[in-house]
Amino acid sequence: MTGQTLIHRLAIAVAALLVGAGAVLADGFGPLVTPAELAEGRDAVQPVVLDIRDQGYAEGHLPGAVSAPYSTFRGPRDNAGQVPRIDKLQSDLEKFGLATDRPVVIVPDGRTDSDFGAAARVYWTLKSVGFENLSILNGGTQGWVAAGLPVDTTQVMPQPTTLDLTFSDQWLAPTGTVTDIIDGRIDAVLVDSRPAEFFEGRAKVDAAAKPGTLPGAESHPYTNFFTPGSAAISPVQDAADLKRRLGVADGQDVVAFCNTGHWAATEWFALSELAGIENVRLYPTSMVEYSQTGLPMDNVPSLLASLKRQIRGD
Repeated sequence: MTGQTLIHRLAIAVAALLVGAGAVLADGFGPLVTPAELAEGRDAVQPVVLDIRDQGYAEGHLPGAVSAPYSTFRGPRDNAGQVPRIDKLQSDLEKFGLATDRPVVIVPDGRTDSDFGAAARVYWTLKSVGFENLSILNGGTQGWVAAGLPVDTTQVMPQPTTLDLTFSDQWLAPTGTVTDIIDGRIDAVLVDSRPAEFFEGRAKVDAAAKPGTLPGAESHPYTNFFTPGSAAISPVQDAADLKRRLGVADGQDVVAFCNTGHWAATEWFALSELAGIENVRLYPTSMVEYSQTGLPMDNVPSLLASLKRQIRGD
């Protein structure tokens, strides 16, 4: 190996570590930022800080944070994973004072690992409509408070902006694309991000027509990216090993799904933004929508098994 090649590889490794750790970059933060890094670099970066909690903002939030409830980025109760209409989404983002040329830091609650999915879904949505300088506060509001950093109760009223957004399908897999994958017309790996009981057909959410998973899907729960009990996502240490475990070949597409595109957003974020795997997409409406199509599914329990579970109250 030449000296020049060694230096080049070291530079790539250092850059990957910086991004994965959420270090302050020249024009902002990486995909993840810690409370200490945000506190230290906020004045230089000048991001819009979005508090995406549906409740709790008035009781205390990061100083200067704008309330941008997660429900803004979700669909109706019977199909919560549905992407909002672009005109409605654009109007809401304008009210939040967002501009595509200004960094955005997304702040979830941070009480459980599931809270990270809300931030990842908002991140995916913003990236899909043209925002590039995006970060998630790892550990959320709870991590900020645990770090001894100040909170404020003053409601922030941002200056509205004017946006002209379109929704890119680069990171989106709708039901039609998923059925093409299942039927073999598109070569891709389907990754079920839900806990094992959902993948195995032992559990389902109320809005799903029946339990089970997509035909041929790989099980890889989103919780694999967290230390048990932690609400902060862990860095991806070995992207190549992760691809091997998922059975992803070089250049092959990956589609992450769950029930409503919440847990799968964490999977998408970890694979795409932290591991740097290309061609990763999110199936936003996931099993709630797919289960209602009447198309074939794997791991669907028999009628007798389903009846027994209902009797037991499982």
